Amino acid sequence: MKIHSVFDAEFKPYGKVLAGYDTSELLQAMAAIPLPEAGTAYEPALPALESCAVFREFGERAYGGMPVQLGMCWGRNTVLNCLEYHRDSELNIGEGDFILLLARQEEIEGGVLDTGKVKAFRAPAGAVVEVYATTLHYAPCHVDASAGFRVAVVLPRGTNTARPEIGEKDPEDRLLRARNKWLLAHPASPEAADGAYIGLKGTNIDIAKEGDA
Repeated sequence: MKIHSVFDAEFKPYGKVLAGYDTSELLQAMAAIPLPEAGTAYEPALPALESCAVFREFGERAYGGMPVQLGMCWGRNTVLNCLEYHRDSELNIGEGDFILLLARQEEIEGGVLDTGKVKAFRAPAGAVVEVYATTLHYAPCHVDASAGFRVAVVLPRGTNTARPEIGEKDPEDRLLRARNKWLLAHPASPEAADGAYIGLKGTNIDIAKEGDA
């Protein structure tokens, strides 16, 4: 699997890199949070990150005054497992370099996406990477296993919290895994074993096995 840069032309359908944000204080706050002993962790909102000055800027500038949350996904990972999307863009800021595995909503056919459509993109530490609402994404991958990854995640407040209880009136309702979170799981993933909608077919991509991480 070729790993592109978020600054390459190939990234344009998936997102863009935002300019004018000072993320230095945020990176220091992220670095102070220990990595989990195994796997990955995710918290939708972390007070230590939301106390950083740039948090207010994200809400006012990147989201045009909407209420947002600033959390983090961190740990070690090289596997796709799932893809998700929201009704809005997500911002990712890495304490170190990290890799995103991405696809597009329009590539979903009959409620299923072929993982052969997935592309990989590397983002540098400190860059504010916008991932469009139409972009399928999930947990980042580390570049260096010894360092793992710490990636700040900015989303509208309440995203990725408890799923609303709804009946199935549209086929997409099957994908709703949490608030503002629609998920397609690979059959081999822990999420599928936990009852998530199976919507990925093909190889459960592992960039470590492909020699890229």
